[in-house]
Parts: sequence; structure tokens; C-alpha cells
Amino acid sequence: MTVQACDSPARIVAKAAAVIPRKGQLAWQQRPVTAFTHFGMNTFTDREWGSGAEKESVFDPPVVDTAQWMRSLKAAGVTQVMLTAKHHDGFVLYPTRYTNHSVVASPWWLAPGCTAPAREEAEAHRAQDPSAFWQTRADCANPRGDVLRDYVESARAAGLKVGVYLSPADGAELPETFFADEVRRIEAKVAAGQPLSIEEQATYDDRASAPQGQGRYGTDSAVTRRTIPTLVPHDDRAAALAAGKLPRFTVDEDDYNTYYLNQLYELFTQYGPIDELWLDGANPWRDHGISETYDFTTWFKLIHALSPDTVTFAGPAGVRWVGNEAGQARETEWSPLPTTDDPDTAHNEELFLGGATADDLGSRQKLADPSVRYLQWAPAESDVSIRPGWFFHPAEQPKSPAQLVEIYRRTVGRNSSLLLNVPPGPDGRIASADTAALAGFGGAIARTQSRNLAAGAPGAVTDSSLTTAVPLDRPLDVRLPKPVTFDQIRLGEDITRGQHVEGALVQAELGGSWQTLATVTTIGYTRLVTLPAPVTARRLRVVVTQSRATPYLATFALYRTAV
Repeated sequence: MTVQACDSPARIVAKAAAVIPRKGQLAWQQRPVTAFTHFGMNTFTDREWGSGAEKESVFDPPVVDTAQWMRSLKAAGVTQVMLTAKHHDGFVLYPTRYTNHSVVASPWWLAPGCTAPAREEAEAHRAQDPSAFWQTRADCANPRGDVLRDYVESARAAGLKVGVYLSPADGAELPETFFADEVRRIEAKVAAGQPLSIEEQATYDDRASAPQGQGRYGTDSAVTRRTIPTLVPHDDRAAALAAGKLPRFTVDEDDYNTYYLNQLYELFTQYGPIDELWLDGANPWRDHGISETYDFTTWFKLIHALSPDTVTFAGPAGVRWVGNEAGQARETEWSPLPTTDDPDTAHNEELFLGGATADDLGSRQKLADPSVRYLQWAPAESDVSIRPGWFFHPAEQPKSPAQLVEIYRRTVGRNSSLLLNVPPGPDGRIASADTAALAGFGGAIARTQSRNLAAGAPGAVTDSSLTTAVPLDRPLDVRLPKPVTFDQIRLGEDITRGQHVEGALVQAELGGSWQTLATVTTIGYTRLVTLPAPVTARRLRVVVTQSRATPYLATFALYRTAV
């Protein structure tokens, strides 16, 4: 929604009140906990950040037990899972046609005891042909070699929605000359006794190697007319494209953006439906002399054309980073947000006033800022790892169930989703300590929320429907059949009508007078308040103290924390 120069502050507030989630966003908001799965080359190098110069032979798990992953994650109450199909090191977990630095070139792709002579020829031609290993994919293939395929199928068999992370940053695609210059710079730091960043340490450790891709990143290659998908020799999609069964796109791009678009095309046409596409704006080598101009406009257009209901992280009418990796949403968390430019044209973190980490993103003061040009529904996603790192490291331990419950309250309970990373180990399984923590966390939430003690309140706010709601143009009086004891209060707006509450009270009649139990600012899809001590009451009320339009309450629940 655009903001006009002639719009008054009151008019802009009214416009913000009219912003609502689109279909894909609405479905996403009803999946409060997503599991992130960081698994890839770093799992086997014990790193958080890879160089892109790692040999594919390093990726050699004994098993990849995605069914065990799903059992562990589902026990935590997750309803969506998301895999790092490509992290910043550039190693790809599915058989892509566009780089040899993928699972196809790893030992994991081969069936046990089988040899494939064609792979030697592929290795000899990899510098000239990025599809060389893909051409050998059928030789001695491990039927579970495609990690992304296995992940997607296991997730869907478990009844879970699927997301994919495809990193724009790609160390394997760095030019060899730049990598060599970086090695010399880092060697000089080591000689001078200076500390190295984790990125520099990875490059230093791999200094005898070179980036394993085609050198397409940050080269200022010519922008020319390209076709997506770009067919490779013996491409198995040629007939479908010729028959019009698969779509084509004409774009003007450089080499790296073409590579990225081709991979997006593979993901959506071979692994869909993809419910969330995760991409960040990392351009990590910019300060050292090389960067890539990501064509977000074209990326977003392609994603929308192939899968209109997919929500894209930091994309237009998608989802947004909450602003930290600590699992903590703001006390005031808005979904209708102002931006300084068209969300279709940039990584959206760049467009929020004060940046994605600002304390305030959507207040009336922000809405009235003269730099505001657009309004969009951009709900928060809070990412945090169950372990200190994002990838598995044997020396680390997972958070306890109690810590995870607290994170849930600080994220899901504050109008955000929780994106909880759980990294499998190099043995291809989620560690038993992590599995136990997940089960303890999921069980604690399920036991607490298994019974709404507000039964007897208006059915429109105690049923499971988002769109049966009552207007809060006056206090909502809740009279229960008998007194109940509770220590958690859950509120939720009918966000199909927008997010409107700016301030509200929950009060209980105690000893013949009304006493305030909770004071909140925003509510949104979910607001969960944990009281300092249990309260016993029969009559409660919800009072809105400020709003942008008439709010509609869809959820009112009372819980007693399970021991």
C-alpha cells in the first residue's frame, strides 16, 4: 500500500489499520514454531563459516536420517521445517545443474561399494562445465543422495510444511585471484600475531585450496539477456519447456544473478510447494574489495511467479527478521510496517525505518515519518539456535527445555514466530541431548495449553477459529461458570481484519473490585502473558485503551503452567 505525500498522519494510521496479511502470510502466522536445520559442509569441518574452498569429499556422512530429524522436531511442536540447501560456503545439498560444488560430487552420492568412472572425467572438466558432475548423477547413485529431496519427503510424510534457505553469499563462487589475495592478506595478519575472524580462519585453513565453483561472484560480469532456466547439455527439462509444461523467463542479468535465479527455478519446480523461502542480504566480502549486486527485484518476481503463496524472508509481503538472534521479540511488535521504498525492489531489512534492529518499527511516530513511502504486512520471525552455534559442534550443549519455553514466551508470546535451529551432527542424526530437550520443550507447551480454562467465555474467542471474533469497541466481559486458577493469559486479534490494538488491559474481579493483571501494548496474532503468581477468578475483562480501528478479539485463553 502506497503512502501519498498528501496523506495526513491520521490518514496513514488508517491505512496501516487496513493492511492485512495475504493468503500465504496468514497460513504462515498459524505455524508459530518452525525448525531450522543447518546441515552442510560446516557440519563436517566443525565450522560456523566455510570458505568455499572445501573439497566435496569432506561431505561424507554415514547416514542422513531425515526421518529421525522429523520425529525429534515434531516432538517440539514444530509445524514447519527449513533446510539450508546452500549456506555461505556455496555447497549445495541437492543435485543442481549449475555448479559442481554439490552433493553429487561428494562420497554421499555414491551407493556403497559402487564405482563410477565417469566421475573422473567430470572432475577433469569441472572448470569448463558447471554441470559436469550433474551429468553423472545416475551412475552408482545413492537413492537418498539428494539430501533436500529426502528432507522434503520426510517432512511431508510427518505432516510438516517445508522451507528452504538458499544463501545469496557464495564462497565457492569467489574468483580464484581474489581468494589468493585474501590468503596473502590473512597470512600477513597471522605473521603479525593479529587475531582472525571466523571467516578469515576458514580461508586461512583452506589456503592450499581454491574456491570450488565457477568464479561468478562479484566479477562485474556483463549484464546480458538470459533465459531462466538456462538449459545445460542433456537437460532433462528440455522437452517439458518446449511443450510449454514448464515456464520460461527472460531476464537481463550478470553471471552470478543468473546462477542464483537458475537455482531458485530448480527449487520451486522440483521441490515445491515451498512454504517459506529464506534468503539473507549477506555480502560478506564487501569490506575486502569484492561484492555482488543482488537483483532482489527479479528474484522476488521469479519467486512470486513460480509460487505466489510462498512467504519470502525479507521479501515483499513476506516475513522479517526480528532484529536479533537471541530469541527475543519486542514488547511492542507490529506486523503492518512502514518502509522507505518499494518492498518489491530491495531486501526489506534495508527499508525499515532505523533498520531491522530498531526498537520501534511500526508506532504512530514511525508511520508519520516523512520518509515513509509504503505500508506492508511484515510479521516478525525470531531465529535462535538450540546450541550456541548454528552448526553442530561436539563441544557444545543444547539449551534446556525450561530455556526453550522461556524463548517461546518471548517470541511466539509477543506476536512473532519462533525459528528454532536444531543442527544434526556429522553422524547424520540429531543428538540425543537435543532430542531430549526438544521433547521436554514441546511437552511442556502442550501440557500447559491442552486445556483452555476460559471455557464458558464467548465461543467466538475460545474456539480454534481465527475469524470468529468479537469486537472490542467496549470491554469484553468474561464470566466463567466457576472460579479457575491460572497464571497465563493468551490474547489474539483476528488479523484477517488487520492489527489494531495499541494498548490493552486484562483485569479480574478479585475481592469485589477490578484489579489489573496484565498491561500490554500490541496483541497481533498472539500475545501471551505469564503472571508472577497464579490468580483465581471467575470474572475477567479485556479493556482496550488505545487502537487504530475497532479491534476484533479472536482468542482469549487462560492456562495454568504445567509442572
